[in-house]
Amino acid sequence: MDQNFQTSFIPKKPIVKERAISSRPVGFLLIISLLILFAVLLATGGLYFYKTVVTKNIAGLQDNLNKAKNRFEPDKIAELNILDKRLEASTEILSKHLTIVPVFDALEQLTMKTVRYTKFSYTLGTDKNTNINVKMSGVAIGYLAVALQSELFATKDIGQNFIDPVFSNLTLDNSGNVLFDLEFSVDPDFVNYKQTLLTQS
Repeated sequence: MDQNFQTSFIPKKPIVKERAISSRPVGFLLIISLLILFAVLLATGGLYFYKTVVTKNIAGLQDNLNKAKNRFEPDKIAELNILDKRLEASTEILSKHLTIVPVFDALEQLTMKTVRYTKFSYTLGTDKNTNINVKMSGVAIGYLAVALQSELFATKDIGQNFIDPVFSNLTLDNSGNVLFDLEFSVDPDFVNYKQTLLTQS
């Protein structure tokens, strides 16, 4: 019995079904996401680079500052700072310092030869702008000498630095001389040591 076999190595039907590959369009959100990712990576790299540059600049400036400090001799600067503080303190002390010498100089010009003083005291106020109160005792040859001396204290030209001079407690001693007390005030600027130095120079 003859069997007719037709053998063909070429399949008549495809074994596997072929699928058609369809291209899907790229979404708008995907493009935006990729752009954002790229921007973030770029910014991160830029910030890292900027940080490196700034760190190098700071180190360079610090080095320059240290070199400049060493050039100016730190010991000399510290010594000058101490000297400056001392000068400020001495200026402050000088501005508050009072001298009674101008009062004696003015009394020397004002006092007549027939009058002499036996006691002198003064009190300072708590505030630097408060007048200085002066109390004195003296002896004059007669009441006329006291009256003339009182007029000299009242004259504006000579006695202008003595405020409200008052002669009181006039009494006679055993020799016929007049004993008296004198009180007046002095402007603190008149006895300011700094002003006195400026006036003399």
